[in-house]
Amino acid sequence: MEKTFYLSPIGLIEICGSEKGISTVLFDAKVDTLIEHPSCLRDCVKQLDEYFNKKRKIFDLPFDLSGTEFQLKVWNELLKIPYGAVCSYIDIAKRIGNKPAVRAVGSANGKKPISIIIPCHRVIGNDGSLVGYGGGIWRKKYLLELESEAKQTNLFF
Repeated sequence: MEKTFYLSPIGLIEICGSEKGISTVLFDAKVDTLIEHPSCLRDCVKQLDEYFNKKRKIFDLPFDLSGTEFQLKVWNELLKIPYGAVCSYIDIAKRIGNKPAVRAVGSANGKKPISIIIPCHRVIGNDGSLVGYGGGIWRKKYLLELESEAKQTNLFF
């Protein structure tokens, strides 16, 4: 497992992965010195930089994720939310064919190990409020505002 860091406009991000794919992208990383990016993580750093500079709307990276079947189903559904669009937890539950699992969807969303690239920041409350974001609501707001120029519709679903 390799590790590197990316200094984003919303804080230092730790990226872990291998030749198989990206396994984590996490906020609030702590590091004394920045290191050279391992070859297997360079494309992730490049794509994050393009995203923050409004040059990328779709990430094209392999993943190496560990989770339950349900979590993986939710995370895969999150990947379908387009840049600039938002939806609610109940929308995700409906999309995976399990409307009563709205709380479990929220839990799976919170356990997702890859921020930004798997866009859980695009999931909002039913009333349109900014709710639940592990990186902090201020980061969620920043990311949604970054994408707001491309917003074609209020809701994806």
